[in-house]
Amino acid sequence: MCLGLPMTVIDGDDFSALCERHGERRRVSTLLVGRQAAGARLLVHLDSAVRVLDADEAQAIDRALDGLAAASEGRAFEHLFADLIDREPELPEHLRTKQPCPR
Repeated sequence: MCLGLPMTVIDGDDFSALCERHGERRRVSTLLVGRQAAGARLLVHLDSAVRVLDADEAQAIDRALDGLAAASEGRAFEHLFADLIDREPELPEHLRTKQPCPR
């Protein structure tokens, strides 16, 4: 399984950026997202930035990844999913309407 990681741009040029996540720095390709300013948050798959993230989305992904790590290590993780506790799950809009099955 391949996971995208939110990383913060430290410095970059037209083709790549030096990015950081939890103290680890790596150079990633920015060919899909263009040049990004220092401080920008990027979703990175296999050393390629695939999307620019806003701060809220980057934080939600970080919490989810931290929660998965905590759960796999047997540590408490519920606090990392506080926005999901005590609410009913919601389907995305495209799944709420019935659509005919293609034959």
